[in-house]
Amino acid sequence: MAAPDFWDDNDKAQALIAEMNAVKSSVDQYNTLQQEYDDIEMMAELAEEENDEALLSEISTSVSALLKKMEDFELQLLLSQPYDKMNAILELHPGAGGTESQDWGSMLLRMYTRWAEKRGFKVETLDYLPGDEAGIKSVTLLIKGYNAYGYLKAEKGVHRLVRISPFDSSGRRHTSFVSCDVVPEITDDVDIEIRTEDLKIDTYRASGAGGQHINTTDSAVRITHLPTGIVVTCQNERSQIKNRERAMTMLRSKLYERKLEEQQKELDEIRGEQSDIAWGSQIRSYVFHPYSMVKDHRTSVETGNVGAVMDGDLDAFIDGYLRSQIRTES
Repeated sequence: MAAPDFWDDNDKAQALIAEMNAVKSSVDQYNTLQQEYDDIEMMAELAEEENDEALLSEISTSVSALLKKMEDFELQLLLSQPYDKMNAILELHPGAGGTESQDWGSMLLRMYTRWAEKRGFKVETLDYLPGDEAGIKSVTLLIKGYNAYGYLKAEKGVHRLVRISPFDSSGRRHTSFVSCDVVPEITDDVDIEIRTEDLKIDTYRASGAGGQHINTTDSAVRITHLPTGIVVTCQNERSQIKNRERAMTMLRSKLYERKLEEQQKELDEIRGEQSDIAWGSQIRSYVFHPYSMVKDHRTSVETGNVGAVMDGDLDAFIDGYLRSQIRTES
């Protein structure tokens, strides 16, 4: 940071500062935990010498609090993969079911936005396509914060909702599905070859909320990568140039994720195994009726507090997934 040219690239400078702050925070947390442990140990020795029952009760409470802090700290340390620290690009796509599935998509959009805000992450909407009557047809978010991808990679897969539909006058129970895709935001310093002749670039007028510039110029951009069929869109920026830059970042991220998936597939074939978690698999069920429960099918983590989950309380599920991955790798 003391280098004269540190601020020449503002984005890289900000990313480095965020990484430094995160590392400093980890060191500070470790030192704080060590100090709390030492304090409890000293209190225990004092309580034993004086046979102080009240102090023993206080120690028990302090130990429980310290164990919870240590579990949270351990979870942060689990995020050690190369791209865990990066921002995350999260996409939601409702499945068949029309308005019912599209409404479920908007509920998940709110859930992830609430989760990100609680962690102090910034949320930018890169692309938004509203539903015909309610909800969304699709949405793409950029969630910016240290370890955003590391946490949110636990959410990749299909999310299933069971409830009494508010759109069904007969009050019947409906099952809806929304797919969630999460990739790290891959920057220019990662070597991903994209040939100009492999791209089809279309422009169109943006839709939805966004200010006076919306629907006045063809600022929205859609890029199709012809060899793979991957399509990315961006419409949140005011200029076509900015939207194109964002769309290229999204494409680079998706191509990198595809490369990783192909490598993982080859490893699974060598091992003679099939991955339990893949695109299109159902990872979690949210049941609103006839009972209340959210259950993750990969880890068996579950809770009856559906309201808290829909308000962004996802840490138990993310924690369970990350710990299960560590056990699998070891």
